[in-house]
Amino acid sequence: MASATGIPETHSSNQGRGEDEPLLGRAGDASQQEDQGLQFNFFIGTAVIAQVGIWILAATIWASVFVQPLMLFSAHPLLNSAGILLTTQAILLLQPTHTPKQKKQGTNIHAALNITSILTLIAGLVVIEYNKIAHSGAHFESPHAILGLITYILFFLQAIVGIAQYYTPGLFGSTANAKSIYKYHRMSGYVILVLSLATVAAATQTGFNKNVLHMQLWAIIVASVITLVGVLPRIKKQKLGL
Repeated sequence: MASATGIPETHSSNQGRGEDEPLLGRAGDASQQEDQGLQFNFFIGTAVIAQVGIWILAATIWASVFVQPLMLFSAHPLLNSAGILLTTQAILLLQPTHTPKQKKQGTNIHAALNITSILTLIAGLVVIEYNKIAHSGAHFESPHAILGLITYILFFLQAIVGIAQYYTPGLFGSTANAKSIYKYHRMSGYVILVLSLATVAAATQTGFNKNVLHMQLWAIIVASVITLVGVLPRIKKQKLGL
């Protein structure tokens, strides 16, 4: 949950730098206008590119699953890809916010999307673990399984810290202390997104995919790169403490 709350609003004298300046592009290119609703944040700036990439990724996975006879295992890739899709939307929604009102509204929806994503991912984990146990399969041996476990754990920790620092800042000693780690929460959110995409790519090398689903590594990589090309340029420098 890459929370963007608690940072003072940028004044017009700071135009061209700070919170209105993305990593790539001009100041304001990836900023929500004061009279715009949050729904426009899904498409501001390079978000359109990110949407193309993440939906191609999801469609590639879903198509590979649905062209085969459905089974219990089918829920694992469907749920996990849905979780990554929701997390990407949560990031895109919050990135352009910069006024206190936008941040408050955006963070609440960002949290709801990520909580839904976490529940979806947990369901995906339960499915694969039940399937492994039922078939006496090996646990966490392949690169995909190891990356997946790391990503699951980081997703869970990210959600716990994000919710705590925004909704219960007293746990950190003070609101100021909670706000001081926002930038690390945001950084880790982007790292987790990259890890999630890497986990999907690693899934293409599993025996089940090679024998049944037939997802192509190149297709996953292309979709992932397109997603990141859309997400990363919208990062606000000031929100990362740069």
